Amino acid sequence: MSAWLALLAPAAAQAFVWARSSDALTLDPHAVDEGPTVALIQNIYEGLTERDRTGRLGPLLAVSWRMLPEDPRVWEFRLRGDVFFQDGSRFSADDVVFSYRRAMQRNSGFRDHLATVVAVEKRDDLTVRVITRGPNPAFIESTPTIFIMSRAWTERHGAALVPEEPASGGSFAGVHANGTGAFILVSRQPRVRTELRRNDAYWNRGHVPLGIAELTYLPIPQAGARLAALLDGTVDFLQDVPIQELPRLRAQPGLTVTSGVENRAIFLGFDLASPRLRATEAGGRNPFADIRVRRALDLAIDRDQIQRTVMRGEALPSGVVIPPLVNGWTRELDTPAPFAPARARRLLAEAGYPEGFSTTLYCPNDRYVYGEETCHAMAWMLGRVGVRVTVVAWPQAELSRALLRTPGPDFFLAGWGAPTYDSEQVFSALYHTRDRLRGFYNATGYSDPQADEMIDRLSREIDRGRRDAIIAGLWQKLRGELIYLPLYDQTLSYAMKEAYDIPVDVSNMPKLKLVAAPSP
Repeated sequence: MSAWLALLAPAAAQAFVWARSSDALTLDPHAVDEGPTVALIQNIYEGLTERDRTGRLGPLLAVSWRMLPEDPRVWEFRLRGDVFFQDGSRFSADDVVFSYRRAMQRNSGFRDHLATVVAVEKRDDLTVRVITRGPNPAFIESTPTIFIMSRAWTERHGAALVPEEPASGGSFAGVHANGTGAFILVSRQPRVRTELRRNDAYWNRGHVPLGIAELTYLPIPQAGARLAALLDGTVDFLQDVPIQELPRLRAQPGLTVTSGVENRAIFLGFDLASPRLRATEAGGRNPFADIRVRRALDLAIDRDQIQRTVMRGEALPSGVVIPPLVNGWTRELDTPAPFAPARARRLLAEAGYPEGFSTTLYCPNDRYVYGEETCHAMAWMLGRVGVRVTVVAWPQAELSRALLRTPGPDFFLAGWGAPTYDSEQVFSALYHTRDRLRGFYNATGYSDPQADEMIDRLSREIDRGRRDAIIAGLWQKLRGELIYLPLYDQTLSYAMKEAYDIPVDVSNMPKLKLVAAPSP
């Protein structure tokens, strides 16, 4: 623990120290659509819009927007005229056009968000038009996630292309930054610490508290070390609070704990497409390609026990890979599979595995609350029905790279928050055939022309009733095919010094520009 705490020594005394279990994978704002990465980057870069801590959409770099009545394929945005990048250059429509086109590149982790966009055009210095394939009323919901870069700065430093290894952090934009946001990058040591300072020229300074002068972001993978840093006062704000310590922290003088539900579902995924798997012994076959096997695993998992004994009540067992905050969720869809191990064994036998098989489950060890512990609990449960599971725990950066490859890992644990609060983005990212526009995070190899056509149709359907009917039909189809096995919706708690009041952000992306300075 002392090695981690020693990293704080060079920080200025007045610095606000923010700690969590994992680091951002990169500072490139278009490279990786991954929670901790976006959570850090949003302090430096901004989008045309943003969401508040409850998920409500509001203006940011755009002051207004509309679908053109004469052509509903066109979204028009009016931009703020008083905004400057942190290098002093003026923000304009050129930067928006450049950034949206960059975010649509093949290697961008955000291309799914812009899959329906066919053109981005400048009308004048403060007006941009985005043209979609058909009328797409849900497009606006994707705009908070597309951060705006300075075209001149990015091109000057040879960073106009999103790198092929987006999570490597090796490109110029991966370790440097120049946004319009409330904090300016001072230094970056990947997996060690990131130093930011307040942007005193921030265009929105008069409307947000901006009480933090110096901000240190500190990834501490070990739960005990994170806790010790908070308790001895070297950390001001802690995400990824060890669940078993919540009662103690809530009773601890000088500390405050805030709690709430997160827009995130935790689930299991498989390589469904490969004829043979690399880390699975099942008689030369791919057992996960058989829906009877996937259904058997679904029935072998006791989600209530995971909620009680692993997550200590800080999770909600789920039956679909979207939380209740997302359009398309229904209580019926979200009913988890029953725990039925005897039926699971019968299904395995019917599928040709009466003695079970061996496989490897890949889990992040620094990303989700008790993610690795959940994997070990499931390995024990699956072992009881004959599926012998070896758990391999990787840092999120390594697992993220594996999930972007084809084929992906045989069997993996992952999580997904729907940043648009709409099912279309989940379908596009996780279920659509992996191609030039969609399926960027579909590591399963699942490909169904009917599902693809329905997903594509969603982005063109302007009638809300018909659109919701397509969403319902897709969930019925995809849930029935068990492409993923939903486990639970994650709940969140933050811990901090009592001088601060930081409510839980439903996307788990606290906006530190909203933190006021502590009273003297």
